[in-house]
Amino acid sequence: MKLSICTISFRHHLLSIDHIADWAKEHHFDGIELWGVHAKNLADNPAYGEAWIKDKGLYISMISDYLPLELDTDRMLEETMKLSKLAKRWGTHKIRTFAGKKGSAETTSEERADLVHALRTVCCYLDAEGQQAIVETHPGTLTDSLESTIQLMEEVDHPALKVNFDVLHIWESGADPAEALRKLQPYTAHFHLKNITAKKHLGVFAPHNVYAAAGSREGMTPLAKGAIDYERFLRLLSHDAEASLEWFGPNVKEVLEMDGVMVREGIFAV
Repeated sequence: MKLSICTISFRHHLLSIDHIADWAKEHHFDGIELWGVHAKNLADNPAYGEAWIKDKGLYISMISDYLPLELDTDRMLEETMKLSKLAKRWGTHKIRTFAGKKGSAETTSEERADLVHALRTVCCYLDAEGQQAIVETHPGTLTDSLESTIQLMEEVDHPALKVNFDVLHIWESGADPAEALRKLQPYTAHFHLKNITAKKHLGVFAPHNVYAAAGSREGMTPLAKGAIDYERFLRLLSHDAEASLEWFGPNVKEVLEMDGVMVREGIFAV
C-alpha cells in the first residue's frame, strides 16, 4: 500500500510544507495528500511543485478540495480549471471533492439530476487533462450511503469519476466496510483511514466542528483503538492501494507515526 499523511491534519499548526514533507519521509510515508487551501496558498511560490516533492522522496497522492458543483457551469468550470492546474503542478491526477451539500434523502430528484450533470461536466474536463474527480463517501452528500454512492456512479457513468472510500463514514452509514469495499472496488481510487471510539461521538467529524480550532475532539482515536476493525479491513486491500491517514485530533505526529507503523506492519495488538 502507498500511504500518505494529510496536510489538513496540521491545519492549526504553524509548520511549513518543508517541515511536514521532511517529517513524512523520515517516518517512512510514501506521499502527502495536499489540502486544497494549502495548494492554493503555495501557488505563488515557484519553488514548490512536483519536482520539489520528488526531491523529498515523496509524491502528492491527491489534492483535496471542494468543487462548487452548485454554481453555474461557467463558474464551476473556472474553479475546476484552477484545481486542475494545481494538480498538474504537483504531479497528481486525483482531485477530491464532495457530491453536493445535502444528504441523499434530502435531495430532490431535480437537484440530483443537476448534480449528476455537473459531475459529468467536471469529469469530461478532467478526463481530457488526464485527471479524475474523486467523490468522498461522506454524510450530508449524495454519497452518504452505499446504495446512493453506487447509484451516483451509475448515473454519472464516466471513467473519470472515482470514489474516495472513507472507511469511517461508510461504517457510519450502517454498511459493513468489507461488504461495501466489494461493491465499490471497481470505482475506488483512494481510501481515508480514521477511527472513533463509539458511534455516539461521530458528530466530532461534522465540518463546523472538525475545522474549528476550539472544536471537540472527543472520541477521535488511533486506528487500533477504535470501534472499526481495521486489522480485518486492511487485509482486504490490494498491495497497490493508495490511502491517507486522516487524523483530526491532537498529538498529530505521535498518532500518525503510530498508525503508519500499524498499517505498514500489520501490528494492531494494543
